[in-house]
Amino acid sequence: MLKLEDISYSVEGRPLLEHASAVIPTGHKVGVVGRNGTGKTTLFRLIRGELTLDTGAISLPRGARVGGVAQEVPGNDVSLLNTVLAADTERATLLAEADTASDAGRIAEIQTRLADIDAWSAEARGSAILRGLGFTAEEVHQPCSAFSGGWRMRVALAGVLFSQPDLLLLDEPTNYLDLEGALWLEAYLAKYPHTVLIVSHDRGLLNRAVGSILHLNDRKLTYYTGPYDQFARQRAEARAVQAAAAAKQAARKAHLQSFVDRFRAKATKAKQAQSRVKMLEKMETIRVPEDAARTVFTFPEPDELSPPILATESASVGYDNAAVLGKLDLRIDQDDRIALLGRNGEGKSTLSKLFAGRLETMGGRLTKSSKLRVGYFAQHQVDELRVEETPLQHLTRARPDEQQSKLRARLAGFGLMAAQAETEVGRLSGGQKARLSLLLATLDAPHLLILDEPTNHLDIESREALVEALTAYSGAVILVSHDMHLLSLIADRLWLVKDGRVKPYEDDLEAYRRMLLSVEKPVTQKSKPAPKPKRASRDELLALRAEVRKCEERVAKITEMQDKLSAKLADPALYEDDKIGELETWNRKYAEVMEGLDRAEALWVAAAEQLEAAEAQV
Repeated sequence: MLKLEDISYSVEGRPLLEHASAVIPTGHKVGVVGRNGTGKTTLFRLIRGELTLDTGAISLPRGARVGGVAQEVPGNDVSLLNTVLAADTERATLLAEADTASDAGRIAEIQTRLADIDAWSAEARGSAILRGLGFTAEEVHQPCSAFSGGWRMRVALAGVLFSQPDLLLLDEPTNYLDLEGALWLEAYLAKYPHTVLIVSHDRGLLNRAVGSILHLNDRKLTYYTGPYDQFARQRAEARAVQAAAAAKQAARKAHLQSFVDRFRAKATKAKQAQSRVKMLEKMETIRVPEDAARTVFTFPEPDELSPPILATESASVGYDNAAVLGKLDLRIDQDDRIALLGRNGEGKSTLSKLFAGRLETMGGRLTKSSKLRVGYFAQHQVDELRVEETPLQHLTRARPDEQQSKLRARLAGFGLMAAQAETEVGRLSGGQKARLSLLLATLDAPHLLILDEPTNHLDIESREALVEALTAYSGAVILVSHDMHLLSLIADRLWLVKDGRVKPYEDDLEAYRRMLLSVEKPVTQKSKPAPKPKRASRDELLALRAEVRKCEERVAKITEMQDKLSAKLADPALYEDDKIGELETWNRKYAEVMEGLDRAEALWVAAAEQLEAAEAQV
């Protein structure tokens, strides 16, 4: 169990956390959410002990291992697989000692422990994780130096997943994954055997891979049960209740003040008026949480072109006279919303560059409207912004004849207000840089907008704003993204890029997700060979059956308690300001019940397995 008790932390006098508390039950998968800049990454650094708290304490069970992806793997000559295997330091240490140990007793201890941690299947497990994250069977044996920084971040992620820490801290892990890798990670985390805290703005992941939400807001931590959509409903309900209470109180105050104003000067009513003044003074104002400034994107509208705006006939495209994609017979109209599916390396980015005019056809034919304007956004373009310039300077260079007031209005249309407009790009957040790149990509009102992973570094509010902007946009969209939520809301056509071809995918995204997960299921736990069961007597069978029934009854009873507590925590009234202490008490009780349920279910499974093994021998 992870306990955060009364913790406070400030950066340069600005408080990020103030007397915040939360309890994370052992084995739970928790999404950590909050707007950009609220301190989620800082919270992880505090948990890892990299920063010192101002007040409070963070506690974990004795000996618990904490793991996270701190930085990318160095570009050295060590193979990907060996880099991942080295992340399990206990296994690496034992294997090294096994080569030099001479004492028979110690050799036996080492071999026993290696068997306990399933050291001999390590290569298979490490390879499975690397393949799940997008590497081929051949690539896992190549040196790290053969891969770019983004791919080495995947190796670092594979290493921490392989080492299986007791508390796994992941900060936006899908930012350097494609859709296939993100879906694999979702399935992996759902089955991960220990506690997980994951900072993410990926709504699909927060709905499928976690069972609770830890919300960092207004320098406090609040623990919610259920996935993200349930959290969002609870928040909306709590805000609605609070708003209604505030409105009711405001009407009451107005009524009292009206009485005071009318009768304060009258001798016959002065006493009553003074009584109401005291009532007003004692009344603690109910405040509705202020809405943060709404994130927006405003795409300029293109003029309409005759269809098709772009088409290919038996076209091929690639690099250095080597075709990556061939036999391309594709058509794009201005009202198309197309998502490109396919594993990394199959050619999605190559196809995007062809449409964007960054690559020429090697064969066949590509035709496009003579007036076609194409906007292209790729993640690497965010990294290519001039860090020493401000967003306003970037825009001035692109539009030298435009008035400053109009340029500032364009920036504001992408959520970059006056303060950000004059700030050097190097000091902006990742989300602010992404907004600037999106603005530059759409500046000419493109008829075709190509977006390659546009949501990296955007928080959930910004992603929703992007969905709204794309829905209203009258140009064609080609979309490559690991964000299933974004794809499901925007794309009405799916193209599968695979084996050097691009073909329509006739099924839906959910079917594609199921197909991917059925091909390669995640390997999470170190499997141990089951001991051969001995033949059980009739009395032993009866005892085992009785134990299973007891376990079932225990689980049912605790589940009933969990349901009652869930109903209590779903009550919007519990989230009013004057109920904070009561809310923390109920959250603590829920955490204790969930921990008890985990233990009861483990005992039930163990008893059922024993019974099944015994009955098989009869």
